[in-house]
Amino acid sequence: MTRISVVVPTYNEEKNIEKCLVALLNQSLPKDNYEIIVVDGNSYDNTYEIAKSYADKVIQQISHGVGGARNDGVDVAQGEIVATTDADCEPFEEWLEVICKKFEDESVVALTGILKPYDFTEMNKIEIFIYKRLFDASNWLLVVFSWIGHYHLCGANSAFRKDVFQKVGGYLPLAYADDVEIFKRIKKKGKILLDRKMKIRYSVRRIKKLGLMNYFFLIIKMDWNIMVLGNKPTQGNYSKMDYD
Repeated sequence: MTRISVVVPTYNEEKNIEKCLVALLNQSLPKDNYEIIVVDGNSYDNTYEIAKSYADKVIQQISHGVGGARNDGVDVAQGEIVATTDADCEPFEEWLEVICKKFEDESVVALTGILKPYDFTEMNKIEIFIYKRLFDASNWLLVVFSWIGHYHLCGANSAFRKDVFQKVGGYLPLAYADDVEIFKRIKKKGKILLDRKMKIRYSVRRIKKLGLMNYFFLIIKMDWNIMVLGNKPTQGNYSKMDYD
């Protein structure tokens, strides 16, 4: 069976990373078939120590950006398939099993899935309802984009063949949308699939900070500009982000 390397970039996530890693350890896929790699952006809290208790490998980030952290993780990955998520996300139990089965098709070079919102701290019932419905709409938008051959390889929920990822040069050091941009290069190497069974619980805390409508407007605008119109996002050199 194919061995999978799960890469999790992190920075000052001591409040969240344990839940993420426990969810990864509790996958329906037997643990012998995957490894967990945490790439820490020089956190100044207890993130590194917590990660060491659960992950197979914990390394310090040396490249720029969140995409750069994922590149660092791929560099030490032993699996032929690499899956990515974020430190404040919680993969569903069958997440890796779905990924493994889809890659049995040798023509498939990359996968993406859907996000289910959680972490509704200090929200009322109306706000929670709105968040859930907008995520439903966003997930269906991803499906619609896939019908016309455009995929958003969301860094919080994606997987790809390691050799293909390395051949296209990995993530670029962009200020944003590195996970959207890479799709355009990977799709030239083979088939990309969207599987709605490939599910991740996605923290809404970063959306709350930006503002709900602003967030979804930016996502739609960004995806349209990059995936459909072919525009290139700007480059940047940030190495980490802290949402607390």
